[in-house]
Amino acid sequence: MAANRQASDLSERAQHLLKVLVEAYIADGQPVGSRTLAKRSGLDLSAATIRNVMADLEELGYIRSPHTSAGRVPTSQGYRLFVDSLLQVQPLEAQAINILQGRLSVGLDSQVLIQSASSLLSGITSLTGVVTVPRRNPSSLKQIEFLRLSSHQVLAILVFTRNEVQNRIIQLEGGMSAAELQQAANFLNDCLVGKDIHSARQALLDEMSQHREDMNRLMLSAIELGELAFAGLNTQQEEDDCVIAGETNLMGYDDLSDISKLRDLFGAFNRKRDILSLLDKTIQADGVQIFIGREAGYAVFEDCSLVTAPYSLGDDHVGVLGVIGPKRMPYERVIPVVDLTARLLSVALQSHYPH
Repeated sequence: MAANRQASDLSERAQHLLKVLVEAYIADGQPVGSRTLAKRSGLDLSAATIRNVMADLEELGYIRSPHTSAGRVPTSQGYRLFVDSLLQVQPLEAQAINILQGRLSVGLDSQVLIQSASSLLSGITSLTGVVTVPRRNPSSLKQIEFLRLSSHQVLAILVFTRNEVQNRIIQLEGGMSAAELQQAANFLNDCLVGKDIHSARQALLDEMSQHREDMNRLMLSAIELGELAFAGLNTQQEEDDCVIAGETNLMGYDDLSDISKLRDLFGAFNRKRDILSLLDKTIQADGVQIFIGREAGYAVFEDCSLVTAPYSLGDDHVGVLGVIGPKRMPYERVIPVVDLTARLLSVALQSHYPH
C-alpha cells in the first residue's frame, strides 16, 4: 500500500502545500485553488510559486484538476502519501472515549458487543461501521465415548479442548453391545483425537471412501456412529459473518452520490462476501490498516477508503473491525476511533472466551 514515492522526495514546501490541500478538501469537499492554499498555508509565497508547486504535484500524480474547476483535488496516491507521512492524528475527545468505554464494557453479551462496536464506529465517525464476528482456532477433540442407554439408543460424549463437552443421543437401527461400543470409541479416538470438528468429519469421510471394501462390520458401524455424533455440531468456521451498520451514512457524501456506484456499494454490503474477504486479509496485521481506492482490490470500493484494525483474544487476532467511507474522510479522527474500539472490544470479549 506504499506510495510510489516517499514524502522525503518532495521539498518541505511541496509537502506542506499538499498537506494543506488535502486537509482543505477533506474539510470542504471543494477543489482547492491557489488563492485558498495561499491563505491556509501560512507561507509567504506568491500565487505564481504556489501554482508552480501545484503543477509539480499534479505531474507527480498526487493531485488532479477536475474538468469543471480551476482548483485541485487529491488523488488516491495523494491521500496515501498524506496518511503515511503527513497526517497528524488527533487525540479522541473525552466524550467519544466515554461513549466507547460505556458501550463496550466487560460483562455484556458477546453478540451485543459486536453489534455495539459496529454501531459505535458508524455513529461516532458518521461512516459505515463493519465488524467481523470472532473467529477462534476451533476446538480439537480430546476424547469420544459411547454409553449404551437402551438396545437402540446410545449417548455420545465428545470432550474438546478448552473443556467443552458435547452430549448427543444417537438412535441406532441395529443394536450394539457395550463391548462393541467401547471398540468403536477406541477406533474413533485413534483416528480423530487432536482434530477439530471440520477435520474430524473429513477424516471419517476419507476413511469410508478409501477403505470401505476392507472394513469389517464393526469399523463401518464405528464410522457411522462418529458421523452421527458430529452431525449438527457448529464448526464456527462455516458461519463466518460480519455486522455492518450505518450504510445509509454514505448517501450524504457528494463523492459517493452516483446512484449506480451507491447501488453497487450497497450490493456489496448485502452480500458481505467482498468485505469479509478484504477484512480477512488484515486479520494478522498489527494496528490500524488503511486501504485507499483500488488498494482494496475490489472495484466497488474504488471511490472509498477503509480504515481497519484487528481485535484479539489473548495473543490471537480473532476478528477485524473498521469503517468504510469516502476517500476524503477525516483520517486524523477516524484512525483513533478504530484503534480504541478494537482495543476495548478485545478486553470486553475476554470474559466470554476463557483460555
